[in-house]
Amino acid sequence: MKKKVILVSLVLAVGLVATYRLVNNAPAETLSPNDKMLQLLTDGGCINCHSSNPSLPFYSSLPVAGSLVKEDIEKGYRSFDVEAMVKSLQSDGKVGEVDLAKVEKVIKDGTMPLAKYYLVHWGSSMTEKKSAIALDWIKSHRTAMYPNLLASEEFSNESVRPVHESVPVDLRKVILGDMLFHDTRLSVDNTVSCATCHGLNTGGVDNKRFSEGVDGKVGGVNAPTVFNAHYNFVQFWDGRAATLAAQAGGPPLNPIEMGHTSFDDICKVLSEDKAFEKAFTEVYPEGLTQETITDAIQEFERTLITPNSKFDKYLKGDKSVLTAEEINGYELFKKYDCATCHVGENLGGQSYELMGLKKDYFADRGTEITTEDHGRNKETKTERDMHRFKVPGLRNIALTAPYFHDGTKATLEEAVQAMAQYEVGVTLSDEDLSDMVKFLNTLTGEYKGKLLVNDNMK
Repeated sequence: MKKKVILVSLVLAVGLVATYRLVNNAPAETLSPNDKMLQLLTDGGCINCHSSNPSLPFYSSLPVAGSLVKEDIEKGYRSFDVEAMVKSLQSDGKVGEVDLAKVEKVIKDGTMPLAKYYLVHWGSSMTEKKSAIALDWIKSHRTAMYPNLLASEEFSNESVRPVHESVPVDLRKVILGDMLFHDTRLSVDNTVSCATCHGLNTGGVDNKRFSEGVDGKVGGVNAPTVFNAHYNFVQFWDGRAATLAAQAGGPPLNPIEMGHTSFDDICKVLSEDKAFEKAFTEVYPEGLTQETITDAIQEFERTLITPNSKFDKYLKGDKSVLTAEEINGYELFKKYDCATCHVGENLGGQSYELMGLKKDYFADRGTEITTEDHGRNKETKTERDMHRFKVPGLRNIALTAPYFHDGTKATLEEAVQAMAQYEVGVTLSDEDLSDMVKFLNTLTGEYKGKLLVNDNMK
């Protein structure tokens, strides 16, 4: 009897192994690289949880299992919407940097698919071969779509990249944009310029929780830095401006910030300065308009990039420029998923992410929810976008306190610990926190050939 039990167990084990291998075959070699990746996402069940229209399994209607399934789906969709990536793969298009980084991280960590998912859906398990195919695809796609020519070979496929020394611009427009950026005539009472809230000698911000506009009026959201905004995929915390020019057109007509009622008024005031008007029309024959004014400011702001930080030099191959603690801080930055959202040249600014992925930030904050707290939802009115914000760039972050859209964190230590708790679900040790802050301090770059400083911190 005992021998029969052993024999049956062996047969079952062999059968299970055979079935597992059968349903976990890697994509066929005849498929294109994009189709292989698409199949991996489909077989892995990504679309079943990380989409607006999840495919619910039969057991989702069961009392206990069903509640767990729905909870997992809700969490999955909150953290990552895979639909854009799937559409890009189907059309052989460009997959977003953040999507690449997120998928790469969970594959390397072995955290997706969830164990309780692939125990029921055997074909979803990520085998060693499947993982290799996916990681190779991510590496090749990143190389093709987001070339990292400045970094050394060792760091050429990181999710972050060094800042360029310069970008192509029209210098005539830059000169005009520089003048307009510092011109208080863009405000109705001649007291506020762009530089008032985005001082180039104060890290591109004003270091206030909320900035002051005309008549001492105070806004309701923290002013982000103007430095390296050129690299952001949209502007403002809620992404309501698609370009730097669109962003530049906002504050002059904002009743709290600059207070003008129309650009016609602004053009009239500027045209009274005949020398300026003459210089302007030499560059823009169509004259002073909202479009030409904001275009000039945009061209100037494109020059506000800060290359040659210590971290940039490290990525370019100078291993001696960072201390052991700073290097460890960068490794922790990647370990705790920071580098999945803070990507690209600006270490951010490429996606909207939920403020409070692991814990309810706004409940813990304990203050009234404002319209600005709605984030991207202000524009889209969709439930998923509530409390979702454009990820801020981390360049020169040591100079731009206070932090977060609500300006509630006065120091980098406070901000980093809060992000770890609310976005990752961990509490950093004192040593890890210190090293991560030391790493963030290496992101201060140069402007006009000199290390950027903040006069408010002298």
